Amino acid sequence: MLFDAVLFDCDGVLVDSEPITNGVLREVLNESGWAITPAECMQIFIGKAVRDERARIEAETGKPFTEAWLQGFYARRNVRLLAELKAMAGALDAVATIHERLGGRIACASGADRAKVVMQLELVGLLPLFGDRVFSGHDQPRSKPAPDVYLAAARHLGADPARCLVVEDTLTGAQAGLAAGATVWGYCPEGHGRAFDGLPVAHVFSHMDELRGLFSTSA
Repeated sequence: MLFDAVLFDCDGVLVDSEPITNGVLREVLNESGWAITPAECMQIFIGKAVRDERARIEAETGKPFTEAWLQGFYARRNVRLLAELKAMAGALDAVATIHERLGGRIACASGADRAKVVMQLELVGLLPLFGDRVFSGHDQPRSKPAPDVYLAAARHLGADPARCLVVEDTLTGAQAGLAAGATVWGYCPEGHGRAFDGLPVAHVFSHMDELRGLFSTSA
């Protein structure tokens, strides 16, 4: 299939931020009274906006979910990201290749807050390739797994979602891409393709070097 545009998730696809962000989130939740384990934190929060789990957080901590608490988490998270964040292996070359091949018809569509996404892309040198084509689920009526952020990105690019490729690493994100009507490729750097079991994900790959080759054969 000849794709008109490629829409990338950010966390876990372009940048290796998930262990950092979830590590800080677990620390903050532990301090608030929720003795959540690393595995539980990843399972519950990966691919989702923290604010979407407001009710669960309040139930587990016995405390109100406040904007001050959320901003405190963001501040601690950002300190760690600034110190430790790296791009996913091969992401820079893959995005640059696709950007050139499609004449810039790429976008980053994340479930995270836009300030974080822009900061991360800038830190690893990817922001110039995306420019203003950065979209956050926080700015849409609904977050992933709803398709809103991918529909917004496709609309901005003037692309039919059915002719877009979405690159995702989570079940929630893949559901969003599929709901938008796009073709979804699943990225599993640890090789655990089972994350997409039951979903019509067109292809699962484990390294960004593969994305360039896969895209070349499809485009």
